[in-house]
Order: sequence, then C-alpha cells, then structure tokens
Amino acid sequence: MATQTPKRILIAPLDWGLGHTTRCVPLIRYILSLGHIPVVACNESQRSFIEETFGAIDIIHLNGYDITYSKWNRFGQIGLLSQLSRINKCIQDEYKWLQEQAKALKLDGIISDNRYGLFHPVIPSVIMTHQLQVQTGFGNNADRVIQKMHYKYLNRFGGTWVVDTPTVPNLGGKLSHPDRLPRDVNYIGLLSQFEDLAAAHLNPEDGTLLILLSGPEPQRTTLSKILWQQVLQYNGNVIFIDGSDKAIAPENIPPHIIYHKRLTSKKLGPLLQSAGTVVCRSGYSTIMDLAVLNKKAILIPTPGQTEQEYLGKYLHEQGVFYCAKQDGFDLNKAMNETAGFRYKPAMPEDAYLVYKEKLVEWLSTL
Repeated sequence: MATQTPKRILIAPLDWGLGHTTRCVPLIRYILSLGHIPVVACNESQRSFIEETFGAIDIIHLNGYDITYSKWNRFGQIGLLSQLSRINKCIQDEYKWLQEQAKALKLDGIISDNRYGLFHPVIPSVIMTHQLQVQTGFGNNADRVIQKMHYKYLNRFGGTWVVDTPTVPNLGGKLSHPDRLPRDVNYIGLLSQFEDLAAAHLNPEDGTLLILLSGPEPQRTTLSKILWQQVLQYNGNVIFIDGSDKAIAPENIPPHIIYHKRLTSKKLGPLLQSAGTVVCRSGYSTIMDLAVLNKKAILIPTPGQTEQEYLGKYLHEQGVFYCAKQDGFDLNKAMNETAGFRYKPAMPEDAYLVYKEKLVEWLSTL
C-alpha cells in the first residue's frame, strides 16, 4: 500500500544492547512498505545491523549512551546510577544535535526509542518505551522519584508509545502497566524482528540448544565464559552465538558445538525457529522475539539490571519462561528443571500487528 505523499521519519533507537535496534525493524519495514522514508539515527554498531538487515537505507550517525554494568552483582545498580549525570549530558547533546540537523534532514516526524532528547518543538515527535515504572532496586520510594523524573522526560514528546498490550496477558507486567500513566499514552502491541517467520511456521524444532548472548559489557563476556565451559560437557547439539563481533572465538571447538560471534537477523531467525531450547538474557526485545516464535527459553538476567531481573522473575511466575540467576548457574540443572516447566503460550499473534494500525494513524496526521 503506497502513499502519494512520502514522509521522512527519523527513527532513533537507544544503544542499550542491540534490542532497541532490533525492535525498530518492523517499524522501519512497515514505513518502507507504505512508501515513506525512514531515516535511522544510530552509532556504528547499530549501523552495521541496520545495513545488514535493510541494505541501502538512509542512516545518519548519532552518538550512543555507552551504558556499562558493574562486574559485581551487588554493585550493579550503584554503578548504573553513578552514570546518570553522563546520561543526562547525552540527552542534552542529542537534543542539540536534533535542533541542528532537523532542517537539513527535512523531517516530517520523529520516533525515538528511549532517547529522551529527540523531541522537537515543531516536528511531531513520539517516544517509544516498554518501561513506564522504572525498577531502581532501591525500593518503592526510589522508584517513585525516578518515575517522576522519567515522566517529565516522556511528557516533552507529543505522545508515548508503550510496546506492550494494554491488558492481560502482557509481557511487561508492572513495568508497562504502572498505577499512574504519563499523558498521551498509546499501547502499540508487541514488536519483533521475526514477525514474518512466526507467520510462516517453518523449520520444525530439532532439539538443538541455542545459546544467544547479548547486552553490555563486561557482563556479556562474563556469561559467555560461564556457559562455554558448561556446553563443552553438554550431551547434545549446541549453537553458541557470542553476541559480539569483538568476541574472541574459542580454540578447539568440539563437533557438537557450532560457534558464531554474531549473526544477522536473516540467519538467526531460522536457527531460533528450529531450536528446542534457547538460553539468553531477559531483555525485553529478546523476550518479544521468543514469544512470537513460541520458544521454550531459559532466561538469565544481567546482574544489576533490575528491569531484566524483574522481567525474568515475572515471566517465570507466569509460567511463560524459566528463569535462573547468573551467579551459580548450572546448565544441566536448568535443563532438568525445565522438563517439568509449563511454558504456557505467551501472547496471541495479533499482538504483533497492533503497531501497524497505530503507525498508519500517526502518519496520517503528519
């Protein structure tokens, strides 16, 4: 369905791991199908993924936030909070960047994925998030203070798009369904780079264990080392995806393991489809990918990332995915326990179609 009046839409995902970038894939794809022009603002790592996924597409460089996490679990939250001053500086810098670039880019609309400085006084701007109730790890009072600050940022935009369903069942729990909402909220359903594969129902499961690593350093490397030592002794076929081009490939890889540093979406999707069980972080975008493919998964939250810790616990309690802590993780024990886990279907497939209606509605106002 093409349009006679193409609009130039800036899409800017946060560089907090690759999840924010991957969940923008269906938005970019649908904007293209409607005859509009997406302009992706991202850093070099994100650019590589976008180019691998879409080929020739308008991309402009935008510095990332470069969030890091402590090596030590109990200091994770403190280490993250200590970076708030620098994050605020990044927000100010990206706001200044947008005011300088907007006219040259000839933008008609802006979709910011958790980048709080990318709003404009004239150009219609929306911010996309799945986390309205931020989990600080320091109790309810701290959560309320951070939420107030969060809503102040969100309310600078013309609207907030919440990546989840508005009612039960949902994937975000109280993260996306707090007691109090910011103004101009729209729930846009779920987003997955693999929505087309879910509809195709290809590649029946072959029982392979798929290790899918992701997220910020140094925790990605820490988990990689833990899991690599354990899959060496695993009795079954393993696909081990290290999640970084900078990863150092192991020596003497045994025949039962296929190793990749990183894979494009086109190569990763079919492997996810056919895997029997997936071991991965409990990042929200990864969870949406697992849910659309109806996969069994063992979630290992990034230590110190309270959002992932909450999501892992919430979805485990809901019977959707099994969750275990990184500290003391035992692969064989987890696999044995998942044999009796219920793994109830997470979401109906139409939850991944809602965004199209919301996007068309918004584009029609530009």
